[in-house]
Amino acid sequence: MRSKSFGGGSKMRKKVVVFGGGTGLSYLLSGLKDFPVDITAVIAVSDNGRSTGKLREEFHIPAVGDIRKVITSLSTTEEDIKKMLEYRFETTSDLNGHALGNLILTSLFNITGNLKDSIQDLCKLLDVKHKVLPLSEDATITLMAEMTNGEIVEGESNITEHSGKVKRLFYKKEPKVLDEVIEAIKEADMILLSMGSLYTSLIPHLLAKQVIEAFDHTKVPIVYLCNIVTQPGETDDFAVSDHVKLINQYLGKHKLDVVIASNSKISQEMVEKYSTLEQKDPVKIDYPVLANLNIELIEDDLLTIVDNTLKHNSQKLSSIIMSYLMR
Repeated sequence: MRSKSFGGGSKMRKKVVVFGGGTGLSYLLSGLKDFPVDITAVIAVSDNGRSTGKLREEFHIPAVGDIRKVITSLSTTEEDIKKMLEYRFETTSDLNGHALGNLILTSLFNITGNLKDSIQDLCKLLDVKHKVLPLSEDATITLMAEMTNGEIVEGESNITEHSGKVKRLFYKKEPKVLDEVIEAIKEADMILLSMGSLYTSLIPHLLAKQVIEAFDHTKVPIVYLCNIVTQPGETDDFAVSDHVKLINQYLGKHKLDVVIASNSKISQEMVEKYSTLEQKDPVKIDYPVLANLNIELIEDDLLTIVDNTLKHNSQKLSSIIMSYLMR
């Protein structure tokens, strides 16, 4: 493992670009937004399940569900307004299953004609002080997977539900990455790859050639926030090093510089609960393997329990990120 110093300019507020999607990214940002840093959150838009999938099919738009979650987590408005955005209808009509925030973003898309401006308008309404960007405006963006048995699976929801193991991910058609995403990478003091599903939230960003080219040209650190538990069917039996190796397979010349992992002790009761009910196991830090991967390991007691569920302590995690930024 190596220690490495990176320059990021003398400005008081550092610029961090965070890539991810889903609950993991939202939880990270809910803590990081409280620190003196300028955040650009870049969201994968290839989801095609549930409410998001229905809206994509009907209105020919990129996925909005993860964008909604991120806007909610970054919002500084009243809690009831945030709950309203996340409210999901339970009814016998066509509204069933739709989150209100998804419908609002879709209506804004139909008004503005693009997702970037729709996000900007909703961020103004919800008093979001940071930048949220979709990876692409491509309405037809489709995630594909080749399974280990050679089968090709189309669509993120089908990949998630498939019982087989993924050999590689790719896009059906190379997406056009938003220009502002590339500009954000060029201006960043740190690139963060968020915890969350590797195959559906993180790696979709790394499949875009323009993103990898921009990463290859940056001299700032690429930092991965490692998951607490494995994902069934995706990362079964993975240790921290396995997450690092998989991400590095999709990166270009600039591999991961830093991995932040939790060394918290998890009770046997909680381990058994996750193993039995969710088929998930704690992600262990495998020190000997990591020592040979030319990556800096930052470890700490990062776990907390919320509603009987294991979570990263977003404030503590954000403090570690800030400490690294200020080196």
